[in-house]
Amino acid sequence: MFGSPYGVSCVPFRVALFDTYPIGTRLVIGEDSSFWVGNFGGLQDGVALLTNAQLFSNIGTPIDGIRPVVRIPIRNITYVSQ
Repeated sequence: MFGSPYGVSCVPFRVALFDTYPIGTRLVIGEDSSFWVGNFGGLQDGVALLTNAQLFSNIGTPIDGIRPVVRIPIRNITYVSQ
């Protein structure tokens, strides 16, 4: 049922991006025009959790200070790297 022929987003494929990362792994999670750097806290209710995370613009400039917990909707994620 997932895939473009039915107009449903391919969220399971994005969730699979996190399969190899243990809790606490330092990750970079990209969105459209920014990226988060923080420690992987798990997946819950359609969001990826990062702890001690900071938001950066795509050119690498910090946008905000460090936040204790950030909830990033999985549908907004464009890439994940370690």
